[in-house]
Amino acid sequence: MAGLQVVGATDAQASSGLLVLCIASAALTIGLSLRYRMPVSIVWSTPGAAVLVAAVSGGIGFGSAVGAFLVCGVLIALCGLWPALGRAITRIPKPIASAMLAGILFPICLAPVTAVVEYPLLAAPIIVVWLLLFRLSPRWAVPAAMLAAAVAIVAYAGTGWLAGSAIAPTIEFVAPVFDPFVIVSLGLPLFIVTMAGQNVPGFVVMKTFGYELPARAVFVSTGLVSAAGAVLGGHVVNLAAITAAITTSPEAHPDHSKRWVAAVSAGATFIVLGLGAGVATALVSAAPPILIIAVAGLAVLGALVTSITGALEEPAHRVPAIATFLVTASGLVVAGIGSAFWGLLVGAIIMLWLGFDQSRRGGVRAR
Repeated sequence: MAGLQVVGATDAQASSGLLVLCIASAALTIGLSLRYRMPVSIVWSTPGAAVLVAAVSGGIGFGSAVGAFLVCGVLIALCGLWPALGRAITRIPKPIASAMLAGILFPICLAPVTAVVEYPLLAAPIIVVWLLLFRLSPRWAVPAAMLAAAVAIVAYAGTGWLAGSAIAPTIEFVAPVFDPFVIVSLGLPLFIVTMAGQNVPGFVVMKTFGYELPARAVFVSTGLVSAAGAVLGGHVVNLAAITAAITTSPEAHPDHSKRWVAAVSAGATFIVLGLGAGVATALVSAAPPILIIAVAGLAVLGALVTSITGALEEPAHRVPAIATFLVTASGLVVAGIGSAFWGLLVGAIIMLWLGFDQSRRGGVRAR
């Protein structure tokens, strides 16, 4: 919700986007799980939502954002139709992709600190609840923080927070605007983090638990559905990564061949969540914006830790990874193109240069 509103969506458009993402996730999760009798979990891109939140410095209109969403969906579908493109994306060095994602997430994860300073009576209880549950039951820490935030928002807004809001689910068409700068600064980073941060790890999780899922089916279906949902306000759907382990692991069912039922159940639950999109939109609209981003910061803190770890785990690539992180986290906009693209470009150039330099020194030593 925060991401959609940052890139210019009205309340109605954000509500439509949330509903579309839920229905798209439900339809693909149920359809692919039934088709392949595997626990295929399709979700919306959380790293992608973080990219939207980070786009605030670019002043993007929602029509242009929708154009970037549509291009992202088409690129994902092309990865399925054109295997060489899929292989090229999956070969983006992990340190660079992880550092770019970390740079996108870093400002969001600072939001809880800012929220405590600006709204201490609202934000402090949320963080205390998160810390308490993170110590006692980490799985429930973020849901508990979200519940605490909802209570705080209702207390802050009073009894009129639902006034004038469309509670019933709504669909609103948004005409796409294909702005080259927005496509490069938003669409391409959205595509890269969705592939590198969601789809590729998702396949690894599936394979870890013994499921060989056809990549073409996932890329083509999620890409085309994302492109279709873009004009209704949704950003992108993809194969689940970390959360895929919930339905693929023995916790879902001891029998490997029956775990697809858990994924189908999850898909059905998405429909229920989608029907509450109007209420969610009204709640977000009634809150101070920094409070919503603060809750998002708590939710993606684990992703930030994972990204930083992935970026720095190879000593030889730490310098280009740090450069990527710093440029991306800076939020700079050059020629109308956002920092995520420039971070990726700078990191790639430094990695190529240092690799070339090291190979030359190695050659001299060999002689």
